Amino acid sequence: MIPTLRTKVNDIVWGFKLEQRGMPGRVLAVILRYLYGLIRDMFSGQLSLRAMSLVYTTLLAIVPLIAFSFSVLQGFGVHNRLEPLLFELLSPLGDQGAEITRQIIDLVDGVRGGVLGGISLAFFIYTAISMVQKVEESFNYVWYVAKSRSLARRLTEYMIVLLIGPVVIVIALGMIASLRSNTLVQLFLTSKAIGPLLVVTNKLTPYVLVTAVFTFLYMYMPNTRVRFKSALVGGIAGGFIWASISVIFATFVLYSTRTQLIYSGFAVAIITLIWLYLNWLVLLIGAQLAYYFQNPAFLRIGRREPRLSNAMRERLALNVMLLVGRAFRDPDSSITVDEISDKLRMPSIALAPVVAALEDGGLLATTEKEDLLPGKDMATIRLDDILSVVRVHGETGSYRDPKWSSTIDALGKDLDDAVLATVGTRTLVDLLEPAAVE
Repeated sequence: MIPTLRTKVNDIVWGFKLEQRGMPGRVLAVILRYLYGLIRDMFSGQLSLRAMSLVYTTLLAIVPLIAFSFSVLQGFGVHNRLEPLLFELLSPLGDQGAEITRQIIDLVDGVRGGVLGGISLAFFIYTAISMVQKVEESFNYVWYVAKSRSLARRLTEYMIVLLIGPVVIVIALGMIASLRSNTLVQLFLTSKAIGPLLVVTNKLTPYVLVTAVFTFLYMYMPNTRVRFKSALVGGIAGGFIWASISVIFATFVLYSTRTQLIYSGFAVAIITLIWLYLNWLVLLIGAQLAYYFQNPAFLRIGRREPRLSNAMRERLALNVMLLVGRAFRDPDSSITVDEISDKLRMPSIALAPVVAALEDGGLLATTEKEDLLPGKDMATIRLDDILSVVRVHGETGSYRDPKWSSTIDALGKDLDDAVLATVGTRTLVDLLEPAAVE
């Protein structure tokens, strides 16, 4: 029954029956494919698990983050707008949101009051930075990025986010508030023609801001190049889902008197955890949509791990070293894993194990800017050494060496000798000669 139903769904979603019905059919087919991909990824459990992890990190980091933001905003003289911003974020929790806002602000006041010692302050800074790091790791997972930013880039770019982010959001909200109180705007509000339009715009403003924040995060946080159009699609979808869930959740809280009776004093904590979980899940769903929009080829297969054949791994190792060697020879050029991924039309998650093996073998090196360089003089990097990284080196997981049968062992040596006879004493420099360039 279930396999038959799955087959019918696949025929409808991935077949051509809908596309043959003109423009409406093609639009419906695209929508169904994206919905299918997102629902499949949600039920796989990984997005949900990462959202739960971010909830735990949020509970640890919320006070340090707000205290840090308050200090930054105080330098710009706009710190008094932080509490209304936090209340707006927790507004779907109703009266409980106001209570949580008051408690958080009281905690922040205690932090600013100097109650922390040196060790506690270091812990607070660590939790604030680890919060941003966890978000990056989750986005890297969505974007199939196996390697995070270097430590130097993390410290620099995370501090930029922590310093500039709160200022931009609060200033934007302040500008919107000042526009609303403007005499000319108030005059337009009394107009029968323009007034309703301004009212609708006023109600849409929070969602537009959420969409802008989501779009920025989708472009900035993953350690890979995300096109603006893809980030915007994910931001719009994430903002729409967030707005819808906010309304539904606010209604649920309003009529959840039975939940409060069951959980008593724990009701506020339970509802807050659910709200945080939904927010992070929506953020990750938007990121997943942005990824599929930029990489539609992965929409059907989803998060299936790439399985490279031995022949593909050999060609991949040689091709990586060739591209790195070419970039190294050009004084105005450099290359990263993401750029190699684009050139070879392979996801970086498929490249990562091979690149890591080449680094472990001393054939590749990575700079602080994450550019790849030859690990040693290219004239000493033999092609046989490159192939050995993916053909010979490896581990079985056992503390003992494998015991091959004598027949298979002899055949394996013949294959190794055949490879060695093919590449001979050729080096990476030989591949870079003009005769070897496509």
